[in-house]
Amino acid sequence: MFGISPLGWLHTLGSLPAIPVAFYMFARYGRIVPRSVPGAIYFVAMLIGGASVFLVTHVSVGYVIGAVTLVVVLVGYGVGPLLGTGRVSRYVETICLSLSAFLLMLPAVSETLRRVPDGHPIVTDPSAPLLLGTQAGLLVLLLVGLTAQILYLRRRPAV
Repeated sequence: MFGISPLGWLHTLGSLPAIPVAFYMFARYGRIVPRSVPGAIYFVAMLIGGASVFLVTHVSVGYVIGAVTLVVVLVGYGVGPLLGTGRVSRYVETICLSLSAFLLMLPAVSETLRRVPDGHPIVTDPSAPLLLGTQAGLLVLLLVGLTAQILYLRRRPAV
């Protein structure tokens, strides 16, 4: 189904929980909160997705996205325990984890448009205007979201 291999399904289903959990945390907290139950679910799903992409991707950009995703997730989750809960730590954590959500959504949206509906995908050309527009929209959402998050963090007192 959808031309996805068994390893591809493992990758897809393993990383899929990160999407609703990220949306939940953005709606509830305005950012991804690593030290929470949804944050733990997000972390595990992102590790599964980021690590398994190397087994399923057929394009070099997939390896780059997978590697960068793993780095930003590990930095985002590791900065708090390393630096404490100060202002710099919150900025690095927020920026890295928001970037990780972008890196999750970019291939998720692209692959969905290129595979659904099965046999007659919405987009067949990687340079299709709909696909490029969707990717650009995600980038704008990232930039606007990061700006809002940083402004919010600037107004909060350092802990």
